[in-house]
Amino acid sequence: MATTKAARTAVKNDINTLKDDLKTLGAEEKAALREKATAAETRLRAKAAETEARLREQSEVLRERARGYYDTARVRGREYYDEASERIDEAQRYLTERVQERPMQSTAIALGVGVVLGLLLAGRRR
Repeated sequence: MATTKAARTAVKNDINTLKDDLKTLGAEEKAALREKATAAETRLRAKAAETEARLREQSEVLRERARGYYDTARVRGREYYDEASERIDEAQRYLTERVQERPMQSTAIALGVGVVLGLLLAGRRR
């Protein structure tokens, strides 16, 4: 019986030692994992900051390019508007001069155009 009691005590001591060793190993692993997680977090934050900086640079480049396109389109639009305005003014002056030169002929032409348009519109209603 003494042997079994001694054996039990030895097994209990071994189990307790094993528990202590497992606790120690668990704590060590936990600390190592924390260190790895901290290092990974640091690397991730650095990469995120680097990516953010690159994105800001690229967005600024795109913004400047868009401003350039806008300015070019605005200038071209203004040029087209000015040119069309000049052509309309020229056409108006030309028409006014021709009507003043030949008022009877202009009136007859306007009357003819009005009659033709009236007939066309009246024909569509039927």
